[in-house]
Amino acid sequence: MGLFGTILVTFTLLVLVLSLWCSRYLVAGRRWQMVVAVLILFNGGTAWFIMSNDRWVHQASAGTGLAVSWDIIVFMGQLITCVLVLLAVLTRWGWQRMMQVPVDGSRRRLLKKAALYPAAAAGLSLYGGLYERNHVVERSYTIPMTATKALTGYRIAQISDIHLGPFFRIEALRALLEQAVNGGADLLAVTGDLFDDVSQNPAAARLLEEYVDRFPDGIWFCLGNHEYYRGLPEIQRLLAQTRVHALYNTAAQVPGHNLWLAGVEYSFAKGEGPFRQQRHDYLAQAMSAVPDGAPVVLLAHHPEFIDEAAERHIPLTLTGHTHGSQFGIFGLPLFPVFKYTRGMVQIGSSYGYVHSGNGSWFPFRIGCPPELAYFNIQAEQ
Repeated sequence: MGLFGTILVTFTLLVLVLSLWCSRYLVAGRRWQMVVAVLILFNGGTAWFIMSNDRWVHQASAGTGLAVSWDIIVFMGQLITCVLVLLAVLTRWGWQRMMQVPVDGSRRRLLKKAALYPAAAAGLSLYGGLYERNHVVERSYTIPMTATKALTGYRIAQISDIHLGPFFRIEALRALLEQAVNGGADLLAVTGDLFDDVSQNPAAARLLEEYVDRFPDGIWFCLGNHEYYRGLPEIQRLLAQTRVHALYNTAAQVPGHNLWLAGVEYSFAKGEGPFRQQRHDYLAQAMSAVPDGAPVVLLAHHPEFIDEAAERHIPLTLTGHTHGSQFGIFGLPLFPVFKYTRGMVQIGSSYGYVHSGNGSWFPFRIGCPPELAYFNIQAEQ
C-alpha cells in the first residue's frame, strides 16, 4: 500500500473514532450498540478495501466505480453528521458558558431533534455525490489582449483534470466534448490529467481525434502530473497518432490567426527554489518559439505558472490541477491549500485561470461543481 492509500486508511479510521463519539449524542441503549457495530463494519470494511486494492482509483471497472461512489456517499454522510453534531455540541457548550447555565453531565449523549443531523447529512451527501459532481457549470470571461482587431470575439474553451477512471468514463468525456462544441468555441484547451486510466487511454485519444474537426482550430493539450503516472511514453505515442496539438515545453501558432499557444510540462522539482527555477526554464523553452510581441495563451497544469507568465506579460494562462479543492462555500474554495486554488487571478495586465476540474479521483463535490470555462478575446487598442 502506497502513501496515498495509507493516508486514506488513516483518515477512515479517524472518522470512525469521531463517529463513535458523536453517536452517543444521537442514540442510546441497544440502538447505540447497533450503530457502533455498523460503524465498525463499514469503516473497517472500507479500510480493508483500500489496503487490498491500492490501485483501484485508476484501474477499476465501471461497476466497481459505481459501488465505490455509493460507499463514498455513505462515508461522507457519516463525516457530515459528525461535523453537524460537533457544531451543535460546541454551540450548546458555548451558550451554557455564556449564560452560566448549569451543565447536566448525565445527559451528554442526546441532543434535541437528533434525527435532523443524519437526515441533513444524508441530503448533503446525496447532493454532492450524485448531482453536483456530475453537473457541469459553464462560465464565460472576457480577456483584453493587445492584438489585431481580427481576434476580437475569438473564443477558447477549457476543460481540465478529467481523470479517466472508475468515476469518469469515455461516455462522459464524449458528452463534455459535445457540450464544448455546442458552446461555440474556436478551439479547445485541455490542461492535463486527462489520461488517467491505462485501459481507457487509447479510446480517449481516438475520441479526441474524432472531435478535432468539431472545433475550427482544433484541440490543444498540455501534460498534467497524472500523465506521467500512467505511462508518459505510451500517452505521447497515442497523441502522436492524432491531430491534437500536444505542447511539450513548446509553442505553435494557431493556423490562420495572429495567436500563439504555448504549453509547459508539469514541474516535479522539490523545494521552492528548484520548483520556481524549473517553471522558469520550462516556460523559457516554450516561449523561445514565440515571436516578440505576439499574442500568446499559455497552457500549464500547475497554477503557479501564472506567476512566471505574469513576469513575461503573457495575457492569459490556463491552468488546473487543484480541482478547486472540490469543496467550496460562497464561491470560494473551502480548502485553499494552493497559492492559487480556483478562479481568475489578475497580476498587472496578465490574467491566469485555475480551472475547477471536470473529474476527480474522489467522486464528491459540494460548492465546487465541475466546469466548462470559456475565454473571449477582446482586442485592446
